[in-house]
Amino acid sequence: MKAKDIPEHFLSRVDSINRETTVDRVIAGDGEADFDYCLVTWMPSFAVLREMVARGIHLLVCHEPTFWDHRNDRPKEDPQSQAKLAYILEHDLVIVRNHDCWDRWPGIGVPWAWADFLKLEGEPVALGANGYQHRYDIDPVPLDSFARHVAARCRELGEPMVQVTGDGSQLVSRIGIGTGCGCDLATFQAMGCDCSIVCDDGTNYWSSIQKAEDFGHPVIRVNHGTSEEPGMVTLTRYINDNLDGLRAEYYPHGSTFRLVGGM
Repeated sequence: MKAKDIPEHFLSRVDSINRETTVDRVIAGDGEADFDYCLVTWMPSFAVLREMVARGIHLLVCHEPTFWDHRNDRPKEDPQSQAKLAYILEHDLVIVRNHDCWDRWPGIGVPWAWADFLKLEGEPVALGANGYQHRYDIDPVPLDSFARHVAARCRELGEPMVQVTGDGSQLVSRIGIGTGCGCDLATFQAMGCDCSIVCDDGTNYWSSIQKAEDFGHPVIRVNHGTSEEPGMVTLTRYINDNLDGLRAEYYPHGSTFRLVGGM
């Protein structure tokens, strides 16, 4: 399969994506090159590129930007961008990004995969933010008990502890979940959620969390990478099941941060 045909496969099946502005495309390398094997991972870090070179893999399908700029994911003139581009070209690597489509792919895309990983069952009760934020209803449970459940699940992804605000004994049952920048707490509250699971991308400023706490809306926060890792597993599975002639291997990224305790 040609590299350029991979984003086309997904874009042709998601009507809501603007082809003129989407980041889903061949980011670097030869889009005309043919491949029968690829690596799938969340972040196209230098560590992943070195892994590809060591193993002789030349195609990467990823979710996040290669050159650290979400909307303008192209090499700039700074030394870091040029060094990364030179490494990609020197080793005949090709980077294909699947972000916008997989965020909106019903049932198994990024937010659905995150909910399934957290064992929030069934279809979302409500959607917000143009489909990026979801609500799932569960039996009432104390906030801290639910937070421990989330942390236990996230341990598998390298993040064994979560950040929590709110009264630990407060019962919660209408759970909002978001990934990436789709974590607006006001939107979750408008959707009727009484607890929100967010990531440190969509809530990277303190004020919205403090406002939610002031008005009794509990928040559980995880790393951006943690929340989107399950979606990379489902993307790998989808490629293997639906893109003829292309075999995909999932390469885990998980939480960006390690947790180090004090002495």
